[in-house]
Amino acid sequence: MKITLLVVGKIKEKFYVEAIEEYKKRLSRYCKIEIIESADEKTPDHASEVQEEQIRQKEDERIVKYLTETDAYRIILAIDGKMLDSVELSEKIEKLGVSGKSHIVFVIGGSLGLCREVQRLADYKLSFSKMTFPHQLMRIILLEQIYRSYRILNHEPYHK
Repeated sequence: MKITLLVVGKIKEKFYVEAIEEYKKRLSRYCKIEIIESADEKTPDHASEVQEEQIRQKEDERIVKYLTETDAYRIILAIDGKMLDSVELSEKIEKLGVSGKSHIVFVIGGSLGLCREVQRLADYKLSFSKMTFPHQLMRIILLEQIYRSYRILNHEPYHK
């Protein structure tokens, strides 16, 4: 299975980078993992709704280009998506593999979220919480849950 994280923005903080690298290393024994970073747009302080929408559209154009060039199963992270527990996420990943999907793309938008076009291209909308998390931290949370999913699928110990 190939897992791609398609994300907006680059990570600058060393502690985030180290955590991401650690989970990529752990996941490498279970799947091929890649992270594709799409450029983010600068959001001015006190941006108007129109400005925010324009920023989302520019960020989304880059994501849409990638999503339309792949036949992967597309999962976007969205507050209004379906909430799964860790076992349910592992079952989702397993079912996709059994059904012939060999590539899953998880999409994490920028700080302003995703526009309708990316949401329209999604095969599934996943929510981790009704809370909002920094998109940099969300990468680590997602990687940890994918790793946990593979531990569950391989009947290996994991914290409950």
